[in-house]
Amino acid sequence: MRFKIHQLKEWNDVIHKITPELKHNILLLKGNLGVGKTTFTQYLLKELGSEDEISSPTYSIVNEYDTSKGKVYHFDLYRLKNVSEAYDFGIEEYLDSGFLSIIEWPEIYMDELEGYDFHEMTINNTESGREIEFN
Repeated sequence: MRFKIHQLKEWNDVIHKITPELKHNILLLKGNLGVGKTTFTQYLLKELGSEDEISSPTYSIVNEYDTSKGKVYHFDLYRLKNVSEAYDFGIEEYLDSGFLSIIEWPEIYMDELEGYDFHEMTINNTESGREIEFN
C-alpha cells in the first residue's frame, strides 16, 4: 500500500487503511529523522484506544502503552550501538509477548527478525509532504 499525505490530519486516513491490514504483531518503521515515525505511532495508538501520553522512546528505548486492544510496545533502536544491547533489555520477550511491537530504526536488529512475521512501513519526506509505503 502506498500513501501520500500533505497535512498531519491525513495520518488518520493512513491509519484507517492500515489498521485492518495489521496481521502480525511487529511493525517496523523506517525513514530519516523527522519524517513522522513517532507521529504515526501517536495517531495509531489513539486509534487503538490509548489514552496514554505518547512520546518518542529515544532515551528509554522502549515505551509501553495500554490500548483497548491490549499493550503496545514502542521501540526506538536509533541509539543502540550493537545488537547485543537489544538482547540486554530483553527485546525478544517483548516481541514474543503477542502484543503489538512498533520498532523505529529497526535496521540494527533486522537479521534477528528473520524468524518473525512483521509489517514494514517506510516514510519519506517529499517537497509537498510525505510518501508512505506499507507492506
